[in-house]
Amino acid sequence: MLPQEMLSLLALFCVLGASGSALDEDNDYDLMYVNLDNEIEAPAPGTEETASCDCQREHTKWDKLFIMLENSQMKENMMLQAVDELPRLDLQTLRAELTQLTTDLAGSFAATLDKVTSHIVSQVEQVLVRSRDQAEEAKRLQECEQGKVVEHVLQLSHNLSVKLGWLESAWLSRAEEQETALQQDKLDATRGDNLILTSLWKELQQTRAELKVSQQWAARHLLPAGCETAILFPMRSRKIFGSVHPTAGMSLRSFTACVWIKVTEALDKTIVFSYGTRFNPYELQLYLGRGSAVLAVGGGQHRVAAPNAVVPGEWVHLCGTWSSGNGSAALWVQGQLAASALDVASAHTIPDGGILQIGQEKNGCCVGGGFDEALAFSGKLTGFNLWDRVLSAPEIAAQGGEGSCRTRGNVVGWGVTEVLPHGGAQYVS
Repeated sequence: MLPQEMLSLLALFCVLGASGSALDEDNDYDLMYVNLDNEIEAPAPGTEETASCDCQREHTKWDKLFIMLENSQMKENMMLQAVDELPRLDLQTLRAELTQLTTDLAGSFAATLDKVTSHIVSQVEQVLVRSRDQAEEAKRLQECEQGKVVEHVLQLSHNLSVKLGWLESAWLSRAEEQETALQQDKLDATRGDNLILTSLWKELQQTRAELKVSQQWAARHLLPAGCETAILFPMRSRKIFGSVHPTAGMSLRSFTACVWIKVTEALDKTIVFSYGTRFNPYELQLYLGRGSAVLAVGGGQHRVAAPNAVVPGEWVHLCGTWSSGNGSAALWVQGQLAASALDVASAHTIPDGGILQIGQEKNGCCVGGGFDEALAFSGKLTGFNLWDRVLSAPEIAAQGGEGSCRTRGNVVGWGVTEVLPHGGAQYVS
């Protein structure tokens, strides 16, 4: 809508236009004036225009017109200034409100973040406490189970000793009675004694069978050959393995390596232990292949294999020997020679400076890197020893017998050499 001053200005132009026309037609008419209230005034009758000095002369119609124009311009500028300042004030107010809102939100967010963080920390602590309690409970259950196993074996041994002692006494007693009966020609009594002795013999055979079953059951649940600790590989994983730091150097022209294993499952290639360098990651390997045991030296093409050497879920003792002179290599299972071969990496020397590990195959890149899950060992392993010479047949046979865990290799000695489990591998007793 046009301001009031603009309307007044238009009315003034209309009046002036009309007055100009009237003056042109009749010069006797007096000039008409426009006052500030937009009204047209005529000179009073009988009055004449008098001249005055220039500084005090009365405003002409053009002076009044310009005064009105200045007033209207001033009012327009005031309105424009007011209109310009209004958004600025609103913008400042909005900015202040946004700043206050941001401050309030920041405080609320910080408080909420502290609360959520405290809640998460509390939950993590609870989970850790539960995990520790579960681990302790599992350890107690394992110790309790092992204690029961030992008690059961001891009770069976005691019962066996009692039965054997009773059988021995009965046998001697019946033998004496039989001799007396023969001297006195008491044939009927002799027949009765023979029946008793036959019954005792059957009972002895049954006792031996029970003892064998007990020994097998104990062998499945206890560590073999008096070993106190073993490393458990709970599953096949490329992150689970054990790193071995030999006591002596690995520069070998002959060796004997022995180990007790109880594998959960053997695939086409399940690594028991391996040694490799950056130039050849397959310098020395002992691995399983669907129940067979394979010893490789200098690479997969130089190897000796013993079929049907391993049964999943049962402890078995493996020894591998090799000599660089004629390349003779052999595998021993439970202290007995199972396979042998010649020209296996003849004149080769296993170099020092590599990495020895159990449960995985070294790829020659870096420690713990580039492993293959399908090659990983799962189960238990103990009594790992390595010598820098070929042991004799009696020495190897002794390694698979009772107390073999008390012997130590001079390159790797179980219980002396540092063996570090990684990933989920852990020591168990």
